[in-house]
Amino acid sequence: MAKETAQETGDVQQGDPARPWKVATAVLAVLAVAGIAVFSQQGQRTAQPAATATVTVTAAPGDPAAPADPTAAGQTTTSQGQQEALLSLPRRQEGDPMAKGRVDAPVVMTEWADYRCPFCSVFGEETLPKLQPLIDDGTLRVEFRDFAIFGDDSVNAAAAARAAGQQGLFWEFQLALYEALPNQGHPPVGDDLVMQIAQQVGVADMARFEADYRSEETRQAVRADSAEAQQLGVSSTPTFVVGGQVVSGAQPIEVFQQVIEQERAR
Repeated sequence: MAKETAQETGDVQQGDPARPWKVATAVLAVLAVAGIAVFSQQGQRTAQPAATATVTVTAAPGDPAAPADPTAAGQTTTSQGQQEALLSLPRRQEGDPMAKGRVDAPVVMTEWADYRCPFCSVFGEETLPKLQPLIDDGTLRVEFRDFAIFGDDSVNAAAAARAAGQQGLFWEFQLALYEALPNQGHPPVGDDLVMQIAQQVGVADMARFEADYRSEETRQAVRADSAEAQQLGVSSTPTFVVGGQVVSGAQPIEVFQQVIEQERAR
């Protein structure tokens, strides 16, 4: 299964949530019903992991986007309240350096990932670029959130990406870091690699980058996103909420395209 769980690698470092989540209970119910927390990943990781753990939340009964058989393909029917909770997750903040796509895009995909997760790397390197046409035409917005579950080096990586984002290079740094790390195991991410990638992607002010990277404020933001993910019931990486549907694991591009089209048609 092309994902990794927090349960098998230990708890994330805790932090105060970035903001209160009134929808947490409903979202947790959806994720629990979908079964996201019950999968574990064992054995050697490969550069092209099989993606088998699709979990989606279908449209409400009678919605033309709903499949004829709601139990097919790992799909789970949700209540109106649960769907509204999922649809309320996007932040839609203008100028968010960790987002790409129009603020008013009809479909928002929220991703929770750890840079040291090989399956997150596969998604970032191979699948996300293939979704760019949908971002460019205004259909899709992608909002990234940290779920740093593999220890201090995961926090390092996430803090570095955020520091690059302060200079408009979040996505460039993310991709370059994924490409630099092997898609197996949980490779280390130390200061030397962070500085190397920053220079590689063209960070203009390295002194500012290093200050932002080492800042406790930046690291607290990483921990807050991670704590929020746990509060919402996310327990594996990568996990996605696409509109009103949940997708777990580094699924093939066709899975994401299908779910995005269903959500666009709502």
